[in-house]
Amino acid sequence: MRKVFGAVALAAFTGCATTQEAQKPETPPAVEAAKVEAPAEQPKLQVPVDYYKLDNGLKVVLSRDSSAPKAVVAVYYNIGFRIEPKDRTGFAHLFEHMMFQGSTNLGKMEFIRLIQKNGGVLNGSTRFDFTNYFEVIPSNALEPILWAEADRMRGLDVTEENLKNQQGVVTNEVKVNVLNQPYGGFPWLDMPQVANTNWYNAHNFYGDLKDLEAASLEDVRAFFKTYYAPSNAALVIVGDFEPEQVKGWIQKYFGPLPTVAQPSKPDISEPRQTKEKRHDKQDKLAQRPALAVGYHMPDVGTPEYFAMALVDEVLLQGNDSALYQQLVQKKGLTGEVSGGVNQLGNHWNYNGPMQWTAYLFHDADTTTETLLAEIDGVVAQLQNQPIDAATLERARVKARSGLYGQLEGFLGFGRADLLASFALFFDDPARINRLETELMKVTPELIQKTAKEYLRRENRTVLTVTPATAPATKTQAP
Repeated sequence: MRKVFGAVALAAFTGCATTQEAQKPETPPAVEAAKVEAPAEQPKLQVPVDYYKLDNGLKVVLSRDSSAPKAVVAVYYNIGFRIEPKDRTGFAHLFEHMMFQGSTNLGKMEFIRLIQKNGGVLNGSTRFDFTNYFEVIPSNALEPILWAEADRMRGLDVTEENLKNQQGVVTNEVKVNVLNQPYGGFPWLDMPQVANTNWYNAHNFYGDLKDLEAASLEDVRAFFKTYYAPSNAALVIVGDFEPEQVKGWIQKYFGPLPTVAQPSKPDISEPRQTKEKRHDKQDKLAQRPALAVGYHMPDVGTPEYFAMALVDEVLLQGNDSALYQQLVQKKGLTGEVSGGVNQLGNHWNYNGPMQWTAYLFHDADTTTETLLAEIDGVVAQLQNQPIDAATLERARVKARSGLYGQLEGFLGFGRADLLASFALFFDDPARINRLETELMKVTPELIQKTAKEYLRRENRTVLTVTPATAPATKTQAP
């Protein structure tokens, strides 16, 4: 997610706005080994969580932090790439742009100006399971920002001019960030399309240009009415505020909005993969070959899901990781190995099928099979015997550090992100305080069991990028 200081970035999956001047809005409110156990004395995460719902279905999470006079306001809508309508690929992303085109009382750019003149920053994004909008502001500007978010939830300025404008913006993004970019879409956009079989998980999330161009004004209005309703949203406020005062503002501005019956969410499940998949992508702009391997993840919330968070640390994260040590330090086959779970977010803020993915770039004289053999050798070490106590403890420390880093990321937005995700997905934002405990429960035996089941070759998708001038890589498994 791109940080925005003074403007909304025109970047992939971030909220975009035009530069056209707008009419003045109505005046807003005034600003005011053996089994290894965790040490019993180890501190546990305790994020304040005050959770309730309005009568119209809006989920509200308040998390007070008076360490600095600032606040994060985040509005999450339960609509993302996975459940956008068929024949309207990229529509969830297109509509994210539309939310910056003006609302009932705020014309074009006025929402952004309201944030900026109060010293705040803002952004938005489209992800697998949600579309979000957030602002980081001085806490004395909280009321007018709540008013503004409620105003665009109440009614969007959906016009033919705005639609055509943003169709052009999104089309240009696709061309700049994917079609005309070396390794465009690798592996974050390419891997789901190859690894998954269910259309909802496997279609082009960025959108085919023909589908983007075919979106009509009626489509946009229907999409807004259905998905951008309080009954399909979560509002999170993190920071320095008086809870009762804020609850009064939320009721005042969001309470009158009507509830909307939500359509049933589509089935996004994936079948168990029983045969390795391979796919080669020819790239006329690439200078070197690339390789990505993706393994289907355990279901969210299972013990194996938490074990994979530690597997990720052991195998992939940091220069001490096993894959980095083997492929970079020992063999010199690449200069870096990257990846993880959820390339568009983090290990925690999604709710559906996902891949754990590792990817790298390499010289043309290094074959895919050489690289896969080395990867398989590293993975086999986890599968063949439980990891030692020191390795497990290091993984736990890294995972806990990463979790705390996410929570504190971007001026406190990271905390709001997880609270909103858990409210939307599980009706349980307090889940945030159980993540660390679940990580500490993971044993060497569970890691070994998880590696055997989920890091199977049959559960793997191999994605290669071949420069168009080079001989094509074999696309069939040997």
